[in-house]
Amino acid sequence: MPGPTARAESGAMSAPAVAFKPVTGIPAAAVEATAPAVVELKDGDTYNLTAGIVKKNLAGHEAKMLAYNGSIPGPTLKVARGAAVTIHFTNQADVATTLHSHGIRLDNAFDGVPGATQPLVGLGESFDYKIKFPDEGIYWYHPHAREDYAQELGLSGNFLVTPDRPDDWSPVNQEVPLMLDDILLQNGAVAPFGAVADYALMGRYGNLMLANGSDHYTLAVKQGEVVRFYLTNAANTRVFKFAIPGAKIKRVGGDNGRYEREAFVDSVVLAPSERTIIEVLFDRPGTYPMQNQTPQKTYPMGAISVASEKAAVSYAAQFQHLRVNQEVIDGFAKYRPYFDRPADKSLVLGADLAGMGGGMGMGNMTMGGGMMGGGSSRAAAPASSDDKIEWDDAMTMMNQRATASSVNWRITDQATGKSGMAIDWKFKTGDVVKIKIFNDPAGMHPMQHPIHFHGQRFLVLTANGVKNDNLVWKDTVLVPRGDTMEILLALDNPGIWMAHCHIAEHLESGMMFNFTVN
Repeated sequence: MPGPTARAESGAMSAPAVAFKPVTGIPAAAVEATAPAVVELKDGDTYNLTAGIVKKNLAGHEAKMLAYNGSIPGPTLKVARGAAVTIHFTNQADVATTLHSHGIRLDNAFDGVPGATQPLVGLGESFDYKIKFPDEGIYWYHPHAREDYAQELGLSGNFLVTPDRPDDWSPVNQEVPLMLDDILLQNGAVAPFGAVADYALMGRYGNLMLANGSDHYTLAVKQGEVVRFYLTNAANTRVFKFAIPGAKIKRVGGDNGRYEREAFVDSVVLAPSERTIIEVLFDRPGTYPMQNQTPQKTYPMGAISVASEKAAVSYAAQFQHLRVNQEVIDGFAKYRPYFDRPADKSLVLGADLAGMGGGMGMGNMTMGGGMMGGGSSRAAAPASSDDKIEWDDAMTMMNQRATASSVNWRITDQATGKSGMAIDWKFKTGDVVKIKIFNDPAGMHPMQHPIHFHGQRFLVLTANGVKNDNLVWKDTVLVPRGDTMEILLALDNPGIWMAHCHIAEHLESGMMFNFTVN
């Protein structure tokens, strides 16, 4: 949530200020961060989760970081669908924080939004989160206060929610939650943070790629094994195009469960906070690289070592079969009458950079193809989908100087002209709302935005008028520059909820609004 510079508008619920005096250097008591463990929780269990300061080797240098229960990422909490657990959270880090259970349709009181559902959890304080898990799939938890700092330094972890029926997923030899991330280093240390979020123009792109917190991730596999990877993008702003060259990949699930139809793919694209579930067959021995394949550069993300020893049990035959999940298709039946209706709500994404232009001597400078002073050179010609995404930070110095005090990223309700926290949509439980989201290419520095809705789930119906023929429940949608996405939001969960851009620095710069489900 935004800190002291948050813009409170008439009638809006403003965010509390976040005291920000981070510890500098590595405290003597800091222990070495560990790799995440999988912790199985049963219905009714209470689990203690503590955020604290650790040290970690990054590219050969010791760095101060933050961790849940000492690991980066935090423990993967494995629970059965329908279970309810209590997370007893304690803050021993160096910034006031909360715990947001991302994508889970939980009770509103435990959503972890400071100033809306709870007070900030100060240093040494605790808060109990009572969480119910109504949906199978992969979810995650992270801070919802100064995310640009606390999440960047390691505070993230997964929830893995198992289905009622084991055969909802194909049999595999291994299940691997894999958190994709990056971190920005300068002179062997984590790049410093401002009193308010910096890198607020494009977001803080890292220059070191991390998989499960490691810059040299490895996984051991036997020949013929099938591995199900639960991928999560925990980066502040980077979009990943994840690939394993030489291996056969099958996409089976998304943010909130299974696709209607499984599909073989060469790679998968994940925006910040999105999840994708893939199954991968390793049918030959050798070393398989994991990569982030951007149009300009390929980044190593780790390696998978496949032994010549063959798997005791092979699921290769099941892997070759592309499932049609008829029960998933049937579950969407009641929503199909809404698909072709006109949009009920329309949102426009853009920015007001007037606060930083003249003072920084930038005038009408073109930034990454977009115009600081209005208009967009990138909008002049048709662009491919790759061209509509900023895969890297091409102007780090200027991006760093843009702060949450000088950049106002906006979500605007087209019908009313209201932006940000002045928007106050009201719905009833059971409403189904079609929302059109347009990412204005003629605005000031247009770029992609991952838009996340708390507490609910939605279907992505169309992209630029082209119908989506393979649906999956989502909670985050990537809206590339110049694109229009239509989503169908199923409002099943009462409360006051937030919707926002999941680029951490854009959230800190005001790109959010509330909606109420009565």
